[in-house]
Amino acid sequence: MRNSIQRRTVGVFAGLGTVALLTVGCGSADSSVSDSSKTASSTASTSAQVSAPVESSTDAPQPSTSAASPATTTVKGVAGRDATMTGPIAARYAAATPAEKKILGLPLTGDHNAGTRDSGVVFQQFEGGVITARNADAGTPAYLTWGKIREAWNIERDASGKPVPVGTNGSAGPLGAVTSDVTTVGSTQQATFEHGKVTYNTATDKVTVVVNGKTVPSGL
Repeated sequence: MRNSIQRRTVGVFAGLGTVALLTVGCGSADSSVSDSSKTASSTASTSAQVSAPVESSTDAPQPSTSAASPATTTVKGVAGRDATMTGPIAARYAAATPAEKKILGLPLTGDHNAGTRDSGVVFQQFEGGVITARNADAGTPAYLTWGKIREAWNIERDASGKPVPVGTNGSAGPLGAVTSDVTTVGSTQQATFEHGKVTYNTATDKVTVVVNGKTVPSGL
C-alpha cells in the first residue's frame, strides 16, 4: 500500500515537471517570434528610410557652363587715355588672343575713332587694326580687320569699287560691312565683306579686291 502511494506521488511530480518544461518551451518560442518580428520591423523601417528618394527642387539655380561676355571693357589707349568698349566690340576684344591684341595695338580715342555709323555699324579703331560689328545688339558677332586688307577696305571707291579721289570707304563703301576675321592660310590672308572680299598674298605682296563678283583695282 505504501509502495503504491509512493509511485502515485512520483507520477504526479513527473507530470508536473513535463508541464513545466512545456511551459518554458512555449515561452521561449513566443519570445523568439516576438524578437524576430521586432527585428524584421526595424530592418524594414531602416530600409525604407534609406531607400526613400530625396526630392530635389527644380527651382534651384543651375551652374553656368559658359562665361558671360563683358558688357563693357575699359583699357588704356594711345597717350594713356582710357578707351571704353561696349557690346559686341567689348566681347570681341575680350576674346582676342594675345597675338591678335599685339596686331591691334592700343585703341585710339575720340569720336572719329569709335562710335556708330549711319548704317548702324559700330567700330573701334586701333593702332594696327579695327574691330567692327553690324550693330550694337548683344550677341552680334564682331570682327578684326588689319594690315593690307584694312588698307584696301579704307580706299575711297565709287559704286563699282573703282578707286576714286572722292568716294566712299569702309563699311559705307562698295564692299560693305565686314563679315569675317582676317584668316591666314599659308601665305594668303583673306577677309570677307557684305559685297565682296579682299585677299593679300604675303609672298608676292599682292592685294586682290573683289566687289560683287568682279575684281577691281586695289588702289594700293
